[in-house]
Amino acid sequence: MSDPKQPNKMRKEKFLNSSQMELKDFYVPEDTSIQNYEQDLGNPGEYPFTRGVQDSMYRGRLWTMRQYAGFGSAAESNRRYKLLLEKGTTGLSVAFDLPTQMGYDSDHIMSTGEVGKVGVAISSIEDMEILLKDLPLDKVSTSMTINSTAGILLALYVAIGKKKGVSKKDLKGTIQNDLLKEYIARGTYIFPPKPSMRIITDIFAYCSKEVPNWNTISISGYHIREAGSSASQELAFTLANGITYVQAAIDAGLDINTFAKRLSFFFNGHNNFFEEIAKFRAARRMWARILKERFGATDPKALKLRFHTQTAGVTLTAQQPENNICRVTTQALAAVLGGTQSLHTNSMDEALGLPTEKAATIALRTQQIIAHESGVADVIDPLAGSYYVESLTDQIEKAALSYIERIESLGGVIKCIETGWIQNEIQNSAYQFQKNVESKEEIIVGVNDFIQKEQNPIETLKVSDETANEQISRLKRFKESRDQKLVEKHLERVRNAAATDDNLMPLFVEAVENNVTLGEISDSLRKVFGQYKESITL
Repeated sequence: MSDPKQPNKMRKEKFLNSSQMELKDFYVPEDTSIQNYEQDLGNPGEYPFTRGVQDSMYRGRLWTMRQYAGFGSAAESNRRYKLLLEKGTTGLSVAFDLPTQMGYDSDHIMSTGEVGKVGVAISSIEDMEILLKDLPLDKVSTSMTINSTAGILLALYVAIGKKKGVSKKDLKGTIQNDLLKEYIARGTYIFPPKPSMRIITDIFAYCSKEVPNWNTISISGYHIREAGSSASQELAFTLANGITYVQAAIDAGLDINTFAKRLSFFFNGHNNFFEEIAKFRAARRMWARILKERFGATDPKALKLRFHTQTAGVTLTAQQPENNICRVTTQALAAVLGGTQSLHTNSMDEALGLPTEKAATIALRTQQIIAHESGVADVIDPLAGSYYVESLTDQIEKAALSYIERIESLGGVIKCIETGWIQNEIQNSAYQFQKNVESKEEIIVGVNDFIQKEQNPIETLKVSDETANEQISRLKRFKESRDQKLVEKHLERVRNAAATDDNLMPLFVEAVENNVTLGEISDSLRKVFGQYKESITL
């Protein structure tokens, strides 16, 4: 019989989460710092929105099930979107290939070998029309994961809406349009930070008047987390970027109570279940206080942090890929319990290639089972009041605020990008995680433990070179059939506007309507703005 005075032996000397916070054995009321319910939590739909941005949350309307997809040609991607809509998705999410993201047409030498490989190739209004064929743009919302060329893709979407007879005021969707995180973590930038920020504020101003139901930016922590950051770093660097965008918009003369209503966020849904829930709750509270106390926003709608979640691609393993279904389910459940407004669930085969129809269907069914069978959507913020969750929410908020204060003391986000300070913080976190995996402090099932020597191969999707060849041939025919003098006229107008303070968005719309391509507009802007090259001094 064991001595009751002797503590049981623990599995680990310390239990840490991704933010390197040491976890207690259990939590009690004194571990939370909630002093005032209304001030620190509030009811759902009320400031500071810790418990959710809508008063009814999922009891009124489920989150948007927005499965990210796009590959090969516009026609192939269009077929996938129709399949997903038939199976129950409630929003579209477009993945673009690297040339489109980097501002090159499919027939450019820099596009060789990349056309349609990691997303759909879109160079012209013809491509966009094929991509959106038979899709109800007045009913479905569309998210486009695009940054440096976000304004041009939005212009193409607006132009197709017009051709379909859909008013700009009825178009609903989101462009990612978050260049700061590209410099930090992802790398698909074209122009230097200053002109990139100018294009972003041009989009804010244009949409506030012309496309009022469009979310003009999706301030993204997702890629910061994929690069190796911790949960608290993801939150801190994302909100610091958000502060920078808000200040730039105010400096451009925009009204915070107008443009802030169309800001949205994009977070990673990672493995540590409770840490992720706490991160989402802390994010809402922090953003509401920042907008109100720092920037003086008064409209409650402008204070709300609305966000999309995607489950963590970096956690998917090529080994035992069926295990990824379990990982994605846990991550998706955390996002729902954390109050997400829309959700993408990764497919089990994405560590090996683009999702097959079968894998994409399983990923969607995961969301539908959580929504309709688990019961978690029936009560708003069901983990509120948990000593552990409330304590962790406080801790993550404190850690993230400390990072934001540090960034500001170093000169702000852009300065920290230029010196590499933020990138270095992320790299250190990634290095620590890798050390933990190698030492088995972190167990990755099927990778560093519970390994199977025999792997059962699964079907993967491959984009053929013939698809790229067809896209390039069709684009060349499109260019040959245009009025070249009219194209040059619109490109000159874009260059002239880029050299002044004129808003570029109306010129982008007019250009694409007159058959100017994405690559041609991007090249015109390169001539004025130059091209950014990373130069870090530590």
